[in-house]
Amino acid sequence: MTATLEVRDGVGTILLDRPPMNALDVATQDRLRELAEEATRRDDVRAVVLYGGEKVFAAGADIKEMQAMDHTAMVVRSKALQDSFTAVARIPKPVVAAVTGYALGGGCELALCADFRIAADNAKLGQPEILLGLIPGAGGTQRLARLIGPSRAKDLIFTGRHVKAEEALTIGLVDRVVPAAEVYEQAHAWAAKLAQGPALALRAAKESVDAGLETDIDTGLTIERNWFAGLFATEDRERGMRSFVEEGPGKAKFL
Repeated sequence: MTATLEVRDGVGTILLDRPPMNALDVATQDRLRELAEEATRRDDVRAVVLYGGEKVFAAGADIKEMQAMDHTAMVVRSKALQDSFTAVARIPKPVVAAVTGYALGGGCELALCADFRIAADNAKLGQPEILLGLIPGAGGTQRLARLIGPSRAKDLIFTGRHVKAEEALTIGLVDRVVPAAEVYEQAHAWAAKLAQGPALALRAAKESVDAGLETDIDTGLTIERNWFAGLFATEDRERGMRSFVEEGPGKAKFL
């Protein structure tokens, strides 16, 4: 297997396992889609961590494999490539990327699919496709610009330069920088905390933010309003409000 799904404390870890650099070949791309769909279906998975191991998150696509593809082959493959990453981005549960070492090209694009990114202090991220005469093809031109703004995204995409962890934090490409030895445990702890929360409300919050970013403000407010009202039909809403009234804020248990 090029990637696996391991579950602990309500957190499903999607672990890339294609040494030495976790290059994202076709088989790994397809496997990511399968695991994202599995994590979406499983009730025992309430949050997800994306992880490449202690040394490297993912150093990009398998260039040798791509070099053998012509235009016709990539017309067919590029949709499947994007679909695999979109499946990760659309997991309706909190997702955190634990970024160690290199997260370049497709590796950076995979990290962009997470809701939150925790990076090692030695991590390097970037979109170096321009150096191959290409552009990012797994969502990089879209998700990166939405995350850090178009000018900063163009800087990284036009130059292909690598961004060290501290700069990545400054520009908003990652959300937290920690010692390399602590990346996975901190990511798992973040996910495990959210895994204790109200699953439907978390799904509603994620879908409202993500869908709202793709549309105008009025449509976004409609999405929010419909989810907000719909949550009044859930047991978690009843439990949360009852706990607030009887015990005070922040004490509700949703499992």
